[in-house]
Amino acid sequence: MNVFIAGVVIVVLLGLAFFFVLTVTEAGQLLRGRRAGPAVEPGRDAATQELRLRYARGEITREEYLQRKIDLEEF
Repeated sequence: MNVFIAGVVIVVLLGLAFFFVLTVTEAGQLLRGRRAGPAVEPGRDAATQELRLRYARGEITREEYLQRKIDLEEF
């Protein structure tokens, strides 16, 4: 009976260790992702993304795209 309890305790501890490692790894990846690159305002990023989408859909010309991209970078 004591061997069975010891086995269960070992399995539970290994499971907890596994989830701990996953959590620490995921947290590290999130922190690295947030620190990479310059800080960008959320509005500016959304505007740039919308500009890219409009250009990709053919709604604006290359010249319009480039000019608006320059305009957005000035803010």
